[in-house]
Amino acid sequence: MKPFLPQSGSAADAALPRRAFLAGTASIAAAALVRPSLVFGADAAAKVDLGLIGCGGRGSWIARLFAASGLYRLVACADYFQDRVDEVGNAHGIEAARRYTGLAGYRRLLESKLDAVVIETPPYFHPEQAAAAVEADKHVYIAKPIAVDVPGCLAIAEAGRKATEKKRVFLVDFQTRANEHYREALRRVRKGDLGDLILAEAHYPWTGGGRGGPPATAEAQLRHWYYVLALSGDFIVEQSIHSLDVATWILNADPLRAVGMGGQKLRPPGSIYDHFAVNYTFPGNVPLAFTCIQAVPEVKDEIRARVFGSEGVIDTDYFGNVFIRGNEPYKGGSTGNLYTTGTEVNIREFHQAVIEGHCDNPTVAPSVRSNLTAILGREAAYQRRELTWDELLRQSRQLEPDLRGLKA
Repeated sequence: MKPFLPQSGSAADAALPRRAFLAGTASIAAAALVRPSLVFGADAAAKVDLGLIGCGGRGSWIARLFAASGLYRLVACADYFQDRVDEVGNAHGIEAARRYTGLAGYRRLLESKLDAVVIETPPYFHPEQAAAAVEADKHVYIAKPIAVDVPGCLAIAEAGRKATEKKRVFLVDFQTRANEHYREALRRVRKGDLGDLILAEAHYPWTGGGRGGPPATAEAQLRHWYYVLALSGDFIVEQSIHSLDVATWILNADPLRAVGMGGQKLRPPGSIYDHFAVNYTFPGNVPLAFTCIQAVPEVKDEIRARVFGSEGVIDTDYFGNVFIRGNEPYKGGSTGNLYTTGTEVNIREFHQAVIEGHCDNPTVAPSVRSNLTAILGREAAYQRRELTWDELLRQSRQLEPDLRGLKA
């Protein structure tokens, strides 16, 4: 299975600008009904009542994994499109009254009785839907990327903080972080087995992604949101974040600056880019050379990050192997079908955290860091100049799609 296929999803209320609705979420929180057993701990076999927000390609796929785990009951779903909620609802026996549609469908889902939500909508909508879910006292399982812009990333950071404060679980679904070989290799890096870090490289060539452009109508853009900048954040944010996430995991720091370029040589004007080349500088004058490209036939798919240190090198590939060579070698091993197995681990660990009350939510901060790193690369390429981390945060550019005419 090829990873990260574009999917349709539900959206925010078109009548309100993004995140402006948050002042009204107190009523959602007041209406929320959460089983006490899942707030204060329960038997390890207890099932979690789950709502799915976003019933497109990956949403319907991940719903099957949640169901197959035997740890959840899928009791509600929401998406802008009726056919999407019916497909998921019919597959999982969700009653018709709990299949919510329209831009505000997710709000009605959050007002219903359930313990946790899975957010699989276009990335633009993630910050407001995650924040609303936390306000409604729901545990949150959310797809990457967490946001398309700086304000969205900061909103997710705040939602994660509030989730911990409210004793709710908030997990970001990066498959690499759930893999045993990645985890052990990174444990060794933290222990100092690479010595002083010197140079890093990351890249993500992919045959997929297609050569399309944004559709003409708002509804069509929701179905094919990948080619809409404000909905996807461009592919450096929506997909290539996987390699940048591993690179920043290893380097364990925010980049100081980036200079980049990219463009549309395969996709039409008005679409997202089809290639990026970005050079980042990290503390200690450590460079990260990053490239990504899509829609080129017969390319070997890789999601790779490699970092060289004074005592060795760590080499990681989502589609291959993870290992360390050097004075303190680690044999590592194959990642296998990481797209599925990593998600399955996250699904199990999400359940465990909910049942046992582990609400430190360690995936939030690194997800904010890697998402902002991807946005820094995008903006440096768009602006065709060196852009610093501090400038990026000061600019705080916000992306807004045109949702006019869509049903609430």
